[in-house]
Amino acid sequence: MHRIHRITLDDALPLLAAGRAKAEEIGVKQTLCVCDESANVIALHRLPGARLTGVEIAMAKAFTAAGHERATHLFNEPPNGPALPGNEAFGISHMLPGKFAIFVGGFPLVFDGQIVGAVGISGGNGEQDKAVGAAMLAEFEAITASVAH
Repeated sequence: MHRIHRITLDDALPLLAAGRAKAEEIGVKQTLCVCDESANVIALHRLPGARLTGVEIAMAKAFTAAGHERATHLFNEPPNGPALPGNEAFGISHMLPGKFAIFVGGFPLVFDGQIVGAVGISGGNGEQDKAVGAAMLAEFEAITASVAH
């Protein structure tokens, strides 16, 4: 029997709060997205002043991280990033135009060895998106540490 774990809005809200706190600490206007294991958006927060385009970008990053069970920046990380020219998944971002993001800012949420969702962060440079993502992942780890596997 396969046991399925699922995140809820109550799980997502603390992740958004942690991401917002980090974004404000580093002074960047971000859009933050949390999706479930099927890449459906559970919660989205566009910080005041964040770009309008960040909404779709954050959702695409979360979609990609959940659907491909990896951080989005790994697609283009040399030398073996699968989406790099000459590698096996070069051009993969064209398969789902507007939904598939192969640049930094999408991170899967893993619990008990399963992908249970993902976060997508948009609005900063790569290092800023990673920092906000790390804060959201740390909050997820803190929440799930007390849950029986």
